[in-house]
Amino acid sequence: MSGTALSVRVEARRQLTRLRTRWTFAVLLVLPLVVVGAYALGDGDGEGQRFSDLATLGSANFAIFMLFVTAPLLLLIVAALFVGDPVPSEASWASLRYLLIAPVSRARLLTSTLLVGLGATVVAMLTLLLWVLLVGGLFYGWDSLTLPVGGTLDWPTMLGRLAVASAYIFVGLLPFAAIAFWMGVRTDAPLGAVGVAVLASIVSSILDALDALGDWRRGLPNHYAFEWVGLFSPEADYGALLPGVLWALLWATVFVALAYRHFSRKDIVS
Repeated sequence: MSGTALSVRVEARRQLTRLRTRWTFAVLLVLPLVVVGAYALGDGDGEGQRFSDLATLGSANFAIFMLFVTAPLLLLIVAALFVGDPVPSEASWASLRYLLIAPVSRARLLTSTLLVGLGATVVAMLTLLLWVLLVGGLFYGWDSLTLPVGGTLDWPTMLGRLAVASAYIFVGLLPFAAIAFWMGVRTDAPLGAVGVAVLASIVSSILDALDALGDWRRGLPNHYAFEWVGLFSPEADYGALLPGVLWALLWATVFVALAYRHFSRKDIVS
């Protein structure tokens, strides 16, 4: 019975039926429609070399643009919310200690919430991508991807690169999700975990803009955040993504380990 109570399956059912999860997915579904409305009200002519200039040229371009504008903040907040919110929420409801009464290790509780949070983030990203492709197609057509540097990419090539870009963005979110996870086991305030993750991203971006730091900036969590943009050129350089992946996994591993270490010693009173 205790093993079932803290299983990934049960945790997924609990988290995915929460009101904050429904609101998060609602925002993801409404946002592309808001963007379409904004373009309809504007006077853009579809010319230029920025993603925003090319967004209305077809579903493919619209999807790349939406990924470009949502990855730095919105998807980061989603990841931090899904990963960092569950533990402090249980504590704020005074139910965390009752979950731990069962003869199951604290590590199992953390592992369930972490896996479900990461899984929910993946589902959210997939939902957003599929939805923006559909919305873009309905409003702007299904033309091939027009590249900012000139030329086009056919749909099979574009979808393959979009999948790689999405996976890269997900990995890039892991350090901040891990920071939220770590903060979540240290506080009873759910929004505190999300806020610290967002603050960490802001500080990292500010430091990354300081040329005086030189090569030290390469170790910042989001220094390589937009490296995936290079995939949408005539010749994609997949090797350029490797440093960003390695640094992201390093940061994520450190903060997840810190979270497990702290939670294993924490005095649970709520």
